Amino acid sequence: MSGRFITDADVVREEADWGVTGWVSRPSFTGSTAMCVMDVHLSPGGGHEFHRHPDQEEIIWVREGRIEQWLEVAKQELGPGEAVYIPKDVVHASFTVGDETAKLSVILTPTAGDDGYSVVDVSGEEPWSGLR
Repeated sequence: MSGRFITDADVVREEADWGVTGWVSRPSFTGSTAMCVMDVHLSPGGGHEFHRHPDQEEIIWVREGRIEQWLEVAKQELGPGEAVYIPKDVVHASFTVGDETAKLSVILTPTAGDDGYSVVDVSGEEPWSGLR
């Protein structure tokens, strides 16, 4: 049998100033090169600033809380059960709305490197630096 069961204790969690990333699937853990899966918690007042993934498509699905989701220069508020699809190399950002932690399921494909994730921060560049 191939594959594996993943328990909560297996998920490696990393803290950042905007929240916590729980690595559910990445090449160094599951061996998958097809998908990187994360359990992301955005803290109240937090967010993942404007960035892009040069070689990866992404889905961000809101499980709890609300986020202000940017897709290029368009924004929309998303709540539980709602999602956004982000094509390769498209600039985007996610910020919590209100005082509740936003819990997100994030899937990127294909993977990039051992972490499964490649990101380019553009938050200091125009027009992104002046949007929010």
